[in-house]
Amino acid sequence: MNKENLVEHLRTVPDYPVKGILFFDVTTIFKDPGCFEDVVGSICEIYKDKGITKVAGIESRGFITGAAVASRLGAGFIPIRKPGKLPAETVSESYTKEYGTDTIEMHKDAIGPDDVVLIHDDILATRGTAAAAVRLVEQFKPARIYANFIIDIIDCPRTDTIPEDVEVTTLLQLGEK
Repeated sequence: MNKENLVEHLRTVPDYPVKGILFFDVTTIFKDPGCFEDVVGSICEIYKDKGITKVAGIESRGFITGAAVASRLGAGFIPIRKPGKLPAETVSESYTKEYGTDTIEMHKDAIGPDDVVLIHDDILATRGTAAAAVRLVEQFKPARIYANFIIDIIDCPRTDTIPEDVEVTTLLQLGEK
């Protein structure tokens, strides 16, 4: 993977969604076919031998790469969404993020006990969303959980933790640490 190329295609937006937040916009990576292929291919390379049966993408940018990774790995795709967006019965998990609180949901029949689940999203920052997604998936008692993110913002204060038995990988680490 060409990390420099990905960084060059990454857009940063100051004061979004609130003042004081520097937002890393990966949609500029997605719109470039070479960068998008590099991201999807790199994630698939990491997980090709892990037996992934489901990829759970976190709304909304996690849907884009997560669905492509699921297809390439021969796995199913599960959307993790904001409340009220899924049509059938759901389970939910609430969490705190750097600029407020939120809740995520999944369909109640999304995962079985034999599934090996890869949770995917674009950014790992405070770990609030990621930890909530892990807790959400843990409710199903799958065989194994992994988590992957395109970017880890390493100088962002961590407000939540991901259990040590969940292997976390990222493609890029950005920040000053």
